[in-house]
Amino acid sequence: MSRTELKQLIGPTDIVRVALGWGAFAALLLLHPVLAPPVPGPVLVIALAAIIAVILVCAFGVVKQAEALAHRLGDPYGSLVLTLSIVLIEVILISAVMLGPGEHATIARDSVMAVAMIIMNLVIGLALLLGGLRHRGMAHNRTGTSAYLSMLVVLVALAFGLPALIGTDGSYTTGQEIPIIVLTLVLYAFFLYRQMGAQASDFTEVDPRLRQTAQHQDKSEDTGGIRQVLAEHRTEVLVRLALLVVTVIPIVLLSHDMAALLDDGLGRLGAPVALAGVVIAGIVFLPESITAVRAALGGEAQRVNNLGLGALVSTVGLTIPAVLIIGMLTGQTVVLAESPANLLMLGVTLLLSVTTFAAKRVTAMHGAAHLVTFAVYVIVLFS
Repeated sequence: MSRTELKQLIGPTDIVRVALGWGAFAALLLLHPVLAPPVPGPVLVIALAAIIAVILVCAFGVVKQAEALAHRLGDPYGSLVLTLSIVLIEVILISAVMLGPGEHATIARDSVMAVAMIIMNLVIGLALLLGGLRHRGMAHNRTGTSAYLSMLVVLVALAFGLPALIGTDGSYTTGQEIPIIVLTLVLYAFFLYRQMGAQASDFTEVDPRLRQTAQHQDKSEDTGGIRQVLAEHRTEVLVRLALLVVTVIPIVLLSHDMAALLDDGLGRLGAPVALAGVVIAGIVFLPESITAVRAALGGEAQRVNNLGLGALVSTVGLTIPAVLIIGMLTGQTVVLAESPANLLMLGVTLLLSVTTFAAKRVTAMHGAAHLVTFAVYVIVLFS
């Protein structure tokens, strides 16, 4: 690739975003003694505002690269790139916290629960509401969506429900952990294998207008599948993937660093501790959320599902085995069993999702129901 072509892929704004994200993270490291709780009120507000501003700038950079990759690779591959990059970094961060000092028995449970409610209710609800209002209704690929929901029903039950029934004090015993880890990883690996192979077409758009556009692009580029696309555009894909990763890492690192600031601020306001996890999870998945809403505004209902439901399947499928393995190796207790109220909210969310996506076309009314469910979850947090 020539220097001119490289400049077309990496613009000045891309460089500014990367520099801003990593510069903000470096500044936080230097200011760590000053920002150690308790932090004076004005300093706390300014620090949080600055962090969120940097995260927003970086998030739009991630969205730009994700959309370019999705256009080049097509779904489900394009959505998988964004989803796995964010989820893998989140898993690494949770694992790093568990390996650090202190007691973190419930970090995986609280983090994944927050991600589940944000993705399945807030993000998907907002996307369906806005997309439904613009397009009246959006067709989705029911076979692919059903596969996501089937995975979630099983994985969520193994993660949050079963430990309360057969475990000890909300945790699996060592003899139970090993088969749960194996079953979870095997199921998730088989899902990815089928999604990226023989059943890839189950995760593509079914709207005739979108399919015609995709077919036109395929003919104009004379592509012969994902392998030929990678062979012909390998450098572009690698450069954009690298840009996506180096832009998304500061988002996750900044979100992790501001956890202490949020805990401090929410503690002063008398807000529940779990609310900080919800805020952080929302910020970590902000790039994916923005991309999902933009896809819905374009009528791409299946891409919304690939981004939202796909992210949650990856989060549960990778996080739970990772923390269980770390727990066994370090002798830490990993509490996964959820409270009855949260189990009810998870059950309602899964049932609502199955009902929503059983329809041929999803509408604004479906989105409104998901948003109300998220509002009820927030009420549960404050109860």
